[in-house]
Amino acid sequence: MGERDDPGTIGRRVQQLRTACGLTQKQLAEPVYTPAYISTLESGRVRPSDDALRHLAGRLGVTFDELATGRPARLVTELRLGLTEAQRVLAAGDTESAGEQFTALLASAERHALAEEQAAALLGLGECALETGDLVPGREFFERAEACLAGAPLPARVPALRGRAVAHYLAGELRYAVYLLESTLDELNRGGLHDPDALLLLYASAIGPYMDMGAHARAAQAAEFALALAPRSGDPALVARMHRSVARTLLAEGRLAEADASLAKAAELYRGLHLRTELANCHWMRGYVCAQNGELERAEAELREALRMLSARRASLYSSQVTVELADVLHRRGSSDEAADLLREVLGGLSPERGAVHAAAAHRLLGIIAEDARDTERAEEHYVRAMSLLERAGALGDLADLCRLLGDLLRRGGRVEAALDAYRTGLGHRTAPGTTTLGPAPAQPAL
Repeated sequence: MGERDDPGTIGRRVQQLRTACGLTQKQLAEPVYTPAYISTLESGRVRPSDDALRHLAGRLGVTFDELATGRPARLVTELRLGLTEAQRVLAAGDTESAGEQFTALLASAERHALAEEQAAALLGLGECALETGDLVPGREFFERAEACLAGAPLPARVPALRGRAVAHYLAGELRYAVYLLESTLDELNRGGLHDPDALLLLYASAIGPYMDMGAHARAAQAAEFALALAPRSGDPALVARMHRSVARTLLAEGRLAEADASLAKAAELYRGLHLRTELANCHWMRGYVCAQNGELERAEAELREALRMLSARRASLYSSQVTVELADVLHRRGSSDEAADLLREVLGGLSPERGAVHAAAAHRLLGIIAEDARDTERAEEHYVRAMSLLERAGALGDLADLCRLLGDLLRRGGRVEAALDAYRTGLGHRTAPGTTTLGPAPAQPAL
């Protein structure tokens, strides 16, 4: 139940509804209250109790909430229906249309001071922004959603916290992204708040930052937790569509509580569909592990599956990340030309402010491919660009390895002093994966 209006507003509303119904103050008051009480209430000089409002609402033919807040009885349910439809559109990959729907729904929720519905619309807009790579507005949407839910339990705030962390990660702010995700995971697990959906979101979202910071063991563990928590359903899109249709029927019949329950089930399933991006990250992680173990054919299959899932959702920045990994596997399998074409395509959509770590990885691999082709000048150029991007993002594990590559290239070219400088820089950034780059691991879930 939302905050009720002030006594003066409620009094004027009672008077307007009473007049429209053709009732006198005495007729409205009987048999529980007096005409004098109704007169005092209508003048705004008394704050009516819940019991009084329920009596008046029944006499005036409106709901308690409509009398207390001025909101039409069907408004909240219709808003939730709209939010579920917008989630469906976003899950289907039509980001532009989903954004337009979420914007209109946000305006309506703000007009009627509906905090929960405002937060849902802001989350939708934030997800749309992540899909299109508009990271700064996306982060702002998530921050506003978090503010709307300030008094809600932590699991309810997780989607906004996770969205903010992903926006920071994609902008190259790895440490802060990991801090947000791990501190939330720790609070959930230590507090016994083992919400599967919340945990799945957080663990799956932590994989990318962990990998880029060199914390491979934590990334692998997060992937296994995420896959263990992943909801299993035959075809969630069909079930969600069924619940949405049922909700429309119930709404038309005036059965608002039942319609809300159906919409809640549909929204949960659409959120599950939206996890497709997160589950694609798990396929990417498996592909990475296979590549590290030398299982290149299986690695390519896993990475292509991850890329297929991401491309279907037009998740450009996530797709870039997987494409770089796939290019590495293709290069190791002897398809260097195909790998180079993929990398050049990826670099066209990245910048230092938008996917810096992914761009650095693409330059690093292009440098290796150029070095294999004995084009040392081009290789050095790619390595130097990658170093600049990694230093800016704070991806220390990758930076140490890159300094070694550059140092080896310079040493083979007879530039010993420059090579020593590169090696010294690399030693300054050398870290043990998952230790000095990160604090203690968060508490584990009770799977």
